[in-house]
Amino acid sequence: MLTKQQDRSQLSLFFSLESTLNHKHPLFILANKIDWEMFEREFSPLYCRDNGRPAKPIRLMVGLLILKHIRNY
Repeated sequence: MLTKQQDRSQLSLFFSLESTLNHKHPLFILANKIDWEMFEREFSPLYCRDNGRPAKPIRLMVGLLILKHIRNY
């Protein structure tokens, strides 16, 4: 019995992560409704750009806090 060959061809060198995500998922919908630039404007003065270790992105930190609150962790 012959086994079926898996298609291992590369679809595209450059792809969009957004195109691989489920657009109907509640977290995807929420992420597109949040004004991330507002958080950047408000929190960026609290970060030092030239002293110490580079900070994590503000969107990552705010997103994790939102997930923590939503999931009650």
